[in-house]
Amino acid sequence: MSKPLAIKLAPKSLGEVIGQEHLIGKDKILTNLVKNKKLFSMILYGKPGIGKTSIANALVNDLEVRYRFLNAVTNTKKDLDVVIEEAKMYGEIVLILDEIHRLNKDKQDILLPELESGRIILIGMTTSNPYHAINPAIRSRCQLFELKELETSHIIKGLKKAIKHPDLEKIEIDDKSIKLIAKLSGNDLRYAYNLLEIAYYSSDNKKITEERITSISNKPVFFSFKGDDGHYDVLSGLQKSIRGSDVDASLHYAARLVIEGDLESLFRRLSVIAYEDIGLANPAIGPRLNAVIDAVERIGLPEGRIPIGEIIVEMALSPKSNSSHIAFDAALEDIEKGNVGSIPPHIKTDSPLYKYPHDYPNSYVIQQYLPDRIKNKKYYQPKDNGYERQIKEIYDRIEKLKRGS
Repeated sequence: MSKPLAIKLAPKSLGEVIGQEHLIGKDKILTNLVKNKKLFSMILYGKPGIGKTSIANALVNDLEVRYRFLNAVTNTKKDLDVVIEEAKMYGEIVLILDEIHRLNKDKQDILLPELESGRIILIGMTTSNPYHAINPAIRSRCQLFELKELETSHIIKGLKKAIKHPDLEKIEIDDKSIKLIAKLSGNDLRYAYNLLEIAYYSSDNKKITEERITSISNKPVFFSFKGDDGHYDVLSGLQKSIRGSDVDASLHYAARLVIEGDLESLFRRLSVIAYEDIGLANPAIGPRLNAVIDAVERIGLPEGRIPIGEIIVEMALSPKSNSSHIAFDAALEDIEKGNVGSIPPHIKTDSPLYKYPHDYPNSYVIQQYLPDRIKNKKYYQPKDNGYERQIKEIYDRIEKLKRGS
C-alpha cells in the first residue's frame, strides 16, 4: 500500500521545512548547526502537525549522520539497548525519540549515561511542556526548542506545494478550496495534507470543491484561525478578561480553546493567570486550578468542560493582586543591574551574632537582613484585596515595629 501523501511530502532538508523561521531561518540556531556540522542533544516541543518530526529528520539528513528513530511508548527497553550497542560500535549515533515525555524510568536509567558520554545525541519530540512533563535529568542534558504554531499562510504554502505532487495527477482545486482546507486544519499541516488527499481520492473527476471538503471534514471551523483572531490573541483575550473580572468574556475565550481541543494552551495560560493576576489576593487558586487540570486529564471531554467552566468563573470573579510578582521583578532587576551588596555578617552561616526569631516574643526580632547598600529597599507594596488584606496587616505591623513606633 502506498504511503500517505503527508509522509511523501516530508522535508528532506531544513530548507524544505515550512514555518519555524525562528529556528531554521537565515543565521538561526538550527541552520547554523547544520552549517557548522555540529549537533547537540535537544528536545523539540509544540502542538501536533507543526514540524517536529520534519525538523528532526531534516537535521540528520543534512548532517548525514547515523541515526535511529524510536517511540518512547511503543519501543521497548530492548530496542533502546540495540541503539546503545550500535552507538558503542560506531562511537556516536543520533536517537530521534518521539513522545519523549512518556519515557519510563527503566529506559531513562539506561539512556542517561549514554547522553552523558556523548555516544548518543538525542533529538526528543513531545507535544507536552518539557519543563513539566520530562524528567529533569534528561531535560538538563538537552537544549529545549519550542516550535511555534503554524500560520494560515504556512498551511496554504504547503498545500500549494502538495497539489504539484505526482500522486495528485490532474487535480483541480481553486484558491477558495485551498483556503478552506487551511482553515479547517486548525493550523495542523499534517491534517491539511490528509484532508487534501482524501478529497482528491473521494472525487470521481479529481475536482476538489468547497462542498466536497466540508462533506469530509468533521472538524469545526475554529474562530481562532489565523487571518481572523489568532491563537495568541485568543489567549490574550482570555487573560485580559479574567484580569478584568469579566466572567462572560472569560468563558467565551476559554470555550474557543476547548472547542479547538487546545487544553494544553488553556491550562498553561490559566496557570500564569493564577499567579500573575490573582496572586496573593486568592493564593488557594493555584492548587484549585491544579485539581481541575488533574480532573480533566482523568475524565476527558466532554465531561471535563464542567470543572473547566467552574474554575473559569471562580478565577474571573476572584479578587486580584499582582503585588508579589511586581515585587519579585523589582528584586530581579536590582540583581541584574548589580545593585547587590554584601550579605550582613550576622546572618551568614553559623554567625554567633544572629538573633534567632523563635527565641523572641511572637517569633519576631528586629535585625537587618538586606545588604547595607540596599538596606532600606522596599520591593513589596501590598494591596488590600481578598486574602492579601491579612498579609498587609502583618506587613504593616512589622514595618511599624521597625520604625519603633
